[in-house]
Amino acid sequence: MSAALYTREILRLAVSIPHQQRLDNPDGSAELRSRTCGSKVAADVTLTDTGALKDLGLEINACALGQASAAILAGQAVGKSVTAIESTRSRLAAFLEGTAETPGGWPDMDKLMAARDHKGRHAAILLPYDTVIAAFADAVARQEAV
Repeated sequence: MSAALYTREILRLAVSIPHQQRLDNPDGSAELRSRTCGSKVAADVTLTDTGALKDLGLEINACALGQASAAILAGQAVGKSVTAIESTRSRLAAFLEGTAETPGGWPDMDKLMAARDHKGRHAAILLPYDTVIAAFADAVARQEAV
C-alpha cells in the first residue's frame, strides 16, 4: 500500500460506512462489479413521494478507496435526488480524469484527491455512485411497471 494513496483519512472513512445493511423492502436495487479491480457494490434504495432518496442500504466489497468513496456517498445521499447524485458523480469523475480542480463539495471528498494519479483505482471510487444511480433506475422501472 502506498502511504500517499492510503492515507489515515481514507482508512478512517473505509471503516465508517453508514447504511451498511441491505434493506428488507427496497423500491429499487442494483449490484455492480468493477471490471478493472473486481470490487463489488450492492445498493438498495427507498424513495420519497418526490423521488428523493429516503433510505439506503449498501453491501460493499471493495478496496479502501472504494469503501471510503462509499462512506462519503452514504453519509450525504439520503434526501438527495438522483440528479444531485449524478451531478456529484460527474464532478468526481471529472476530477479523477483531470478536467476539474476539485472532487466536489460534499464533506470528505477532498480525502480522495490522492487517488487522482492512480487511474486503476478510479473505477472502485466511482462504483458506489454508479450502483446507487442504477438502484434509482430500478426503482423508477418498478414504479412504471405497476
